[in-house]
Amino acid sequence: MTGTWQGHPLTFASSDDHHNWYALAGVDVETKPGTYKLELAATTPDGRVERLQRDITVNAATYKTEVLRVPQKFVKPSPEAMVQIEADRKVKKTAFDHQVLNAEWSGKFEVPVDTKPSEGFGTRRTFNGQLASIHKGMDYHAATGTPVHAANDGEVVLAAPLYYEGNCVIINHGQQFMTIYMHLSHLSVKEGDKVQKGQEVGLSGATGRATGPHLHIAVRWQNAYLDPAQLWLLPLPRLPQAKEAVSSK
Repeated sequence: MTGTWQGHPLTFASSDDHHNWYALAGVDVETKPGTYKLELAATTPDGRVERLQRDITVNAATYKTEVLRVPQKFVKPSPEAMVQIEADRKVKKTAFDHQVLNAEWSGKFEVPVDTKPSEGFGTRRTFNGQLASIHKGMDYHAATGTPVHAANDGEVVLAAPLYYEGNCVIINHGQQFMTIYMHLSHLSVKEGDKVQKGQEVGLSGATGRATGPHLHIAVRWQNAYLDPAQLWLLPLPRLPQAKEAVSSK
């Protein structure tokens, strides 16, 4: 099975009997409403290729706006901070480009903390009346030191302090589908670690650009940022494991 969605390649994983195939994909928060084509192709055991094309409608969503106050250094970074921000950008690009060819996830994705959300996905934010941004994740109430767990199986492709994100962990669940955990007070994993669903990856905190202790969780798929709340609801199957990570370096 292969496919394409909004210009992105879809990579499928099969069940043990090869009768069911699954791929993870989504719609970026900045995608314009409209109709987009989903294209699929299946090669049968005898070599025939079956093709399917379906129009998928992306509707408009309504997001709220929010005004926040943060230290001025996060609105107008100093020249020294800009050097760090540029270095962070390169570090994140390396992590995002890391290739885990097969699906590492199995079963449903789980909320990383046992608390209630404090801020939803897609909020338009203004910081100190100057800097506008889109909230490309979800925030959860989490006092400093609250254990944060991996949402699913995968490979840690980044575990490091960053300027805006604070102490940050990125887990690649295979095929460039990632979950990102920000503002941690402590990192419990390191780059290259294989983690299992529910394993502690760090402790919550207020590092980086944060107004107080909480967990910010983001979901990223091939440069697109997806709504974590929708991911938690997907009834995903358990898949065969024992996949090998391959670096893009």
